Amino acid sequence: MKALDRKLLRDLRRLWSQALTIALVVASGVGSYVTALSAVDSLAEARDAFYAQGRFADVFAAVRRAPRAMADTLAAIPGVGDIQLSIERVVRVDIAGVDDPLLARMIGIDPRQPRRLNAVMVRSGAPLDPDSQGVRGDGAIDALVSASFAQAHGLGPGSRLSALINGRQRALVVRGIALSPEYVFAGMTGMPDLRGFGVLWVDERVLAAAWDMEGAFDHVSVRLAPGASPPAVIAALNRHLARYGGRDAHAREHQTSHAFLQREIDEQRVFATVLPVIFLAVAAFLLNVVISRLVATQREQIAALKALGYPDRTIAGHFMKLVAVIVTVGLIIGFAGGEAFGRLMTGLYAGFFQFPEFAHRMTPSLFVTGALVAVITALTGTLNAIWATVRLPPAEAMRPPAPGRYRVSWLERISPRLLGPGPRMILRNMQRRPWRTTLSVLGMAAAVAIVMMGNFARDSIAVIVDTAFSVAMRADLTVRLIEPGDDAARHALARLPGVIAVESGRDVAVRFVAGHRSERGAIQGLEAQPQLRRVVDLDGHAVALPGEGLLMSDRLAAKLGLRPGDFLRVEVIEGRQPSLLVPLAGTVRDMMGLNAYMERRALNRLLGESDVASAYSLALERGAEPATLAAIRGLPTLVGTFSKASLERNMNEVSARNIRIMSSIMTVFAVVIAVGVVYNNARIALAERTWELASLRVLGFTRGEVSALLLGEQALLIALALPLGMLMGEGLVRGIVSLLASDQFAFPVALQPRTYAWAALCVVAAGVGSALVVRRRVDRLDMVAALKTRE
Repeated sequence: MKALDRKLLRDLRRLWSQALTIALVVASGVGSYVTALSAVDSLAEARDAFYAQGRFADVFAAVRRAPRAMADTLAAIPGVGDIQLSIERVVRVDIAGVDDPLLARMIGIDPRQPRRLNAVMVRSGAPLDPDSQGVRGDGAIDALVSASFAQAHGLGPGSRLSALINGRQRALVVRGIALSPEYVFAGMTGMPDLRGFGVLWVDERVLAAAWDMEGAFDHVSVRLAPGASPPAVIAALNRHLARYGGRDAHAREHQTSHAFLQREIDEQRVFATVLPVIFLAVAAFLLNVVISRLVATQREQIAALKALGYPDRTIAGHFMKLVAVIVTVGLIIGFAGGEAFGRLMTGLYAGFFQFPEFAHRMTPSLFVTGALVAVITALTGTLNAIWATVRLPPAEAMRPPAPGRYRVSWLERISPRLLGPGPRMILRNMQRRPWRTTLSVLGMAAAVAIVMMGNFARDSIAVIVDTAFSVAMRADLTVRLIEPGDDAARHALARLPGVIAVESGRDVAVRFVAGHRSERGAIQGLEAQPQLRRVVDLDGHAVALPGEGLLMSDRLAAKLGLRPGDFLRVEVIEGRQPSLLVPLAGTVRDMMGLNAYMERRALNRLLGESDVASAYSLALERGAEPATLAAIRGLPTLVGTFSKASLERNMNEVSARNIRIMSSIMTVFAVVIAVGVVYNNARIALAERTWELASLRVLGFTRGEVSALLLGEQALLIALALPLGMLMGEGLVRGIVSLLASDQFAFPVALQPRTYAWAALCVVAAGVGSALVVRRRVDRLDMVAALKTRE
C-alpha cells in the first residue's frame, strides 16, 4: 500500500464520525432524488402502459340524448381515429351495513363486443354474460365494480348492493371487479373519495331500458388520429352535437381522473428537483468547510510531502480520494434508502391509483444521474479549497498560520462590564473570523429551513381541510336534484328529521369565453348572504357575493385575461343553452378549482328562469345525520347526497395520510441535514482550537470552563441561526408553493407554530448531541500532544 493511501486510511479512521455525517448529507440529497423520481417514474410508466393497453380516449363529450346513427357522422370528422358511444348516469348506491351516502357512475357496456376505447378489464370474477340481457331471474342486475370502491367496502364476486336507477331501487349483484383507464383515480368532484364514489359497469341494454335510451347515447369518447388537432376535433364535435344538447367536448387534460393523476406527477417532479438541489448544496457547503479546514490543519504534513518530492497533483489527488470515499458511501446509502422509500411511496400510490400492474422501478439512468450530480457537487465543494492549499510553497506551508488579530467587540464597547472573560473570548473569536462565522450561521439556518420545508405540506393539508370543511362547507349534508326544479323543494327538505336549516343553490355548467380564450367550468349560484356554503379565500376569510355579475377565481380570470369590470360571454351547456354577456364583478384567491360564483336569484334572472335550485345545503342537529340520511333515501328526485363528515373522513384516510407519510420521509432527510451541519461545525471548531484549549487547561482553567468557551460559541451560533433559519424556511416554502401552483389548485402558505418549534428542536437537539460528543473529547484532551503539535 502506498504511503499516501495509508495516510488516507488513518485520516478516515480519525475523522470517521465527520465523514459519516457528511456521507449521510450526500445520501439525503441522492435519496430524496431517487425516492421522488423513482416513485413518479413508476407511476408515469404504469399510467402510460395502462392507457395504451386500455386504449384510453383523447377527447370526451356529453349530450342529453343523441341517436346512435350519429356514429358515422362523428367518425367522419377529420382527425378522428375511432369513437366509442355509451350511456352513463350517476346513481345513488346502498350497501348493507353502510350508513354513509354513496354515489356511483353507472356505465353501459355491450358484453357482446369489447369496447374499442376505455376498455374495461376484469381483475377478478367474470365479465358480464352476453346472453343474460344483464338481468338475473330474480330481477337483480349483473354489474362490474371498480376495484377501489370494491376494496373500500369489502365487495367481491357474488356481493349484493342496490342502486336508485331512474327513481326505482334495483338490486345489483357483483359479477366481477374491474379497472378502466378512464377511472384510475376515484372521485366525483376532483377530491379523492375511495369510499364514497365508485364506478359500475352494467349491460347497456339495462340502462337503455331504464332511461328510454334505446338507439341513443349520451356520452362519446374519441381517439385522435396521428397528427390530428385536438382543438379542431373538439370544435367539430361541439358543432355536430349542439342540436342534441352537447357543448361540452374536452380534451384528456380536463378529464377528472387524468387531470388528478397528472397533477400528482407534476408536483412530485417539482419536489424531485428542488429538494435534492437544496440537500446537495448543503452537502457541498459541508464538504468545502470540512476539507478546507482539514487541509489547513495539515499544512506541515503537506509541506513535508512536497519537500520529499510529491507533486501538487498527487497531493491534491490524495485529498480528492478522501472526498471520493465520503461521496461513495453517501451514494451507497442514498441509493439504498431512496430505493426503500421509493417502494414505500409506490405502495401509497398503489392504494390511491388503480392499475393492472404497478411495480416500483428504478431505471439505470436514475443511478447514473444521481451519481453524476453527487460527484459534481463534491468537486464543486472541495476542488478549489484543496488546490489553494496544496499550491503553497513548502517553506510557507511549514510556518504555522499567522496569529489572529483580536479586537474589542461592539458589545464590549457598548457595555464594558456586561460580559465576563468567557463571553468576551467567544465574541472576539467569532469577530476575528467573520466569514467563517457567517457560513456557520447560514449552514445551521439552512438546517432549520429544510426541516420546516419537510413539514409544510402537513400544515397546508390541515389548513385546506379546516378551510374546506369548517369555514366554507358549514352544512352537514349537501343534496342534489336529478334536474333543476322549483325552489319550493327546500320546504320538504326542511321537514326532514333533524334538519334545522336549508340553503338553496344553483349550479350551471358553462363555458367562459373572452376573446380567443375559453375555459370550461360552472357557475355556482349561492344565496345573497350564504351561511352554509360560503366563498372563502386563500386566507380563510369569507368573501361576499356581488349583487350582480360574477365573482371569479383569480386563476380563472388570469387564464381568460380578465379584470374586474370586463365583460365575458358565458355559454351555458345545459338546458336551453343560451349564450350570455356577463360582467366580471370581482375576483377571489380561493384554493381549489377554476370557480365562478353568482347570487342565485341573479343567476336565475340571467338564465330567464323562475326561482330554480339544483342543490341544497342542510344543517342538522347533533347526532341526527343517520335519521336524516334514512329519510333522504326515500326521495327519488335526489340524485346525490354528500355528507361533510364522510367526505372529511374519506379524504383524511387517503390524501392526508399519504401527505403525512411523504412529509415524514422528507423530514428524515431534513433532520439528517441538521445533524450533519451542527455536528460538523462543532467538531471542526474543536479541531481548530485544540491548541488554545490545551493552553487554557495548562493555565488553570477547568474542563467545564474550557468546554463552555467552545460550546458557548456553538450555542450562540445556533441562537443566531434559529430566527434566520425560520425566515429562510418561510421563503423556501413560499418558493415551493409558487412552483406547485396550478390552474386547479393553490397551496396555502400555512406554517403552524408546531413546525417552527419542531425545526428549532431538531437543530437544538443536534447541537446538544454534538455538545456531548465535543465535551467528551475535551475531557480526554491530551494537553502535551496538543501543545507539542504547535511547536
